Amino acid sequence: MKRLFRYLKNYRVQCVLAPLFKMLEATFELFVPLVIASLIDYISAPSSAGTGSGFIFRSFALLIALGIVGLISSCTAQFFAARAATGFSRELRHDLFKSLLSLDHSQIDNLGTSTMITRMTADVNTAQNGVNMFLRLFLRSPFIVAGAVIMAFTIDTRSALAFLIVVAILFAAVGLIMKLNIPMLRKVQSHLDRILRFTRENLSGARVIRAFTVEEDRQKVFENANSELVSGQIRAGRISGLLNPLTYVIINLAIVVLIRTGYIQVSRGMLTTGQVVALYNYMSQILLELIKFANLVVTINRALASADRISAVFALADGESDERAGTGNDSLIDQVNATGISGGRTLDTENTEGCSVEFKDVCLRYHKEADESLSHISFKAEAGETIGIIGGTGSGKTSLVNLIPGFYEATEGEVLIDGIRVDDLDGRSLKAAVGTVPQKAVLFAGTIADNLRWGKADATDAEIMDAVRVAVAEDVVDAKGGLNAELEAGGRNLSGGQRQRLTIARALVGSPRILILDDSSSALDNVTDRKLRDNLKNLGYKPTVFIVSQRSASVRDADKIIVLDDGEVAGIGTHAELMTTCDVYREIYESQFGKEEEHGA
Repeated sequence: MKRLFRYLKNYRVQCVLAPLFKMLEATFELFVPLVIASLIDYISAPSSAGTGSGFIFRSFALLIALGIVGLISSCTAQFFAARAATGFSRELRHDLFKSLLSLDHSQIDNLGTSTMITRMTADVNTAQNGVNMFLRLFLRSPFIVAGAVIMAFTIDTRSALAFLIVVAILFAAVGLIMKLNIPMLRKVQSHLDRILRFTRENLSGARVIRAFTVEEDRQKVFENANSELVSGQIRAGRISGLLNPLTYVIINLAIVVLIRTGYIQVSRGMLTTGQVVALYNYMSQILLELIKFANLVVTINRALASADRISAVFALADGESDERAGTGNDSLIDQVNATGISGGRTLDTENTEGCSVEFKDVCLRYHKEADESLSHISFKAEAGETIGIIGGTGSGKTSLVNLIPGFYEATEGEVLIDGIRVDDLDGRSLKAAVGTVPQKAVLFAGTIADNLRWGKADATDAEIMDAVRVAVAEDVVDAKGGLNAELEAGGRNLSGGQRQRLTIARALVGSPRILILDDSSSALDNVTDRKLRDNLKNLGYKPTVFIVSQRSASVRDADKIIVLDDGEVAGIGTHAELMTTCDVYREIYESQFGKEEEHGA
């Protein structure tokens, strides 16, 4: 939580005024029993008959004034507390979102989408609620309890000592309940996180679940997880449910003793009736404040647990964790993740042609305990060349191309662009030079033009349409009604092939010097795929193109083909060369086209 206090620095005034006004409200509240006591004593005194109602009216006016001033103080305190809490959550959420976008692919894979969403929503809201409750009650409740005891001492020392004993018993009872309850509440929160992850996973995969008719199985798994959550909530509820009855029993027993001893002292003339009523009111105030304080402790503990989870994300973004984990799959934020070192070396911005890319004995592990995903990869792509990368599932194709824009860091070896190590390049310069089209086509809610301008923020409609034509996506734009047509979140109102073509166009809008097509034509038919490759050859400039595919036809015409097998290079060469020298490539080709076609070619 200490890490998050900096988000309150712009709300120092509110953080001071909120508890001060709450204490002011509490001060007025502590005087009310004294006024009522004097009023009762005045009315019940034998000598008060026929002496006029001036004192009574003044007492009522004082009570009304105390109530009004207390109400104003309370509302003012609530305003300042809410202002500080909402401002805290707004700035925290902004920085958290910024940190999430700055994470590298390994960190994103490690966290997971569901976890990131939970941090952004539930955890931030819980932390906000904790700040709000803390500012309102962390001084008020102890102040009321201490003030009530002090006021009791001004009335009767013997009764005040009883107050101290009761307060000590109440604190012990509340402390015991909280000690038992807080670990249970944390466990309940972890069960809730599991339910949220499971629900999101199954809702997003509802079609697959129906296709395999496993609805009942998934329902049983959810029912088991839900039962664990409910059981945990019931166990925690049983303990926390003791809080109010136990405190009420203790206070009511104390009140019975108070009234009994008060009756005796009144009959002996040691106390007045009004003073006994005042003592009763102070005892009731202590009861209410201790219950509020117990609820505050629960809220603060939940907020602290959420703050720890949020701080873990910031620590990850700040590089405080060296643990790396992942699968090599592309993230939803590829297009906005600024990689590389800020302020590092830059690529030649005047040169619009392709960059050379060289791998020198490159190895990659996603985390320390994992096997190597890439082993000793060495090759050089000259500027303007088209490089095909092919191999079976899990052979490391995506892992290889993800090293070029710096999505992951090589465990060993070097990746060079125009002779400069990727790790030494300025992030913005690298991002401007490399256009990546991921495996999963990702579009966002907005117009087609808005999505395509991610490749170049100031691109004109003519530049966008040029990229659309190269990506063979003119029919998509026309069918939707032009560049200003609205796309749904994730491009749900487009087919898979349409989404792929628009994401290719998005990468082309910025005229990247290196273009990476990571299996981005898998949903295209052979004719469209062929036309796309022809268009890339006829661009007005010569970018260095990396085409990742499992289809031989997509890489057959490449200047150089890299064949991967289990993370290692099985062969490098042209199509003709690999057909005679690389068994892995020949097997892939013949499995798709057959031996006869190759022999007849």
